[in-house]
Amino acid sequence: MSVPLIRTKNLKKYFPVGGGLLHAVDDVDISIGKGETLGMVGESGCGKSTLGRLLLRLVEPTGGEILFKGENILGYGPGKMKELRKEMQIIFQDPFASLNPRMTVSEIIAEPIKVTGTITNQEELLERVFDLMEIVGLAERFVNTYPHELDGGRRQRIGVARALALNPEFIVCDEPVSALDVSIQAQILNLMMDLQDEMGLTYLFITHDMSVVKHISDNIAVMYLGQCVERAPADELFEHPSHPYTKALLDAIPVPSLKNRKKLDVIQGEVTSPIDPKPWCRFAPRCPMAAPECLLLPPELMEIGADHFVSCVLFR
Repeated sequence: MSVPLIRTKNLKKYFPVGGGLLHAVDDVDISIGKGETLGMVGESGCGKSTLGRLLLRLVEPTGGEILFKGENILGYGPGKMKELRKEMQIIFQDPFASLNPRMTVSEIIAEPIKVTGTITNQEELLERVFDLMEIVGLAERFVNTYPHELDGGRRQRIGVARALALNPEFIVCDEPVSALDVSIQAQILNLMMDLQDEMGLTYLFITHDMSVVKHISDNIAVMYLGQCVERAPADELFEHPSHPYTKALLDAIPVPSLKNRKKLDVIQGEVTSPIDPKPWCRFAPRCPMAAPECLLLPPELMEIGADHFVSCVLFR
């Protein structure tokens, strides 16, 4: 694995709610090498999007460290964070809700450039907007178009262009294709992979679609109720899934075949409350392989192979 561009150490985010603290992200350690993609998967509500926002400091963490190029950015003041945001951007899930309906395509793409004062000359700014539109495959005729006049794929291309406007190194992709049709999903995914190769971009790719994450990721981390339960290279995770939750996610992938149809295995049991959870395994109440020690010992990430980590007492 290459030198990490961004990594976390014991990153936590707790939200005060009625009855206690909701553990949205709890002691998460991840590492993403420059030019690589870390896929983050898990059920809705497991903390994936919160983690992405923590990395950009759109949400302030409760504890832990966020290291970008080796420096802990949690110590940065407003001025230094404003400069850092040129290097860290986000592509949102909903390509319509994330765009200002009162702004044209050119105004949306140009907004981060204006806010940071990167380009002040109007002619140069418009030229930069046209360059970005060409990079993401948007025709120039859409320059004065409003988001509601475009389809979902073109709207998401606007979101990608806006994220690229300041030449960032790191982009959080928060389920960027989940709201799109399957054929459009493939276009956006291929666009993002091409841009990564051309510009050396580093991605945190958040999704709940296991097929999508396999297509785009170098490494994959699996989250369950705020904790990372397994982390491994993409091929290794699909060939040798080790945590019972990871196996359940893979078993739930439908097979697009009439001849080889399989019965989907649904995870049984109720999800443990994320509010002040007990210190033992949070998946144990739903785990078909649960043992008595699962409700006694706190889980820890253990390396069971080359860059393959699992948080399960069965591997101790």
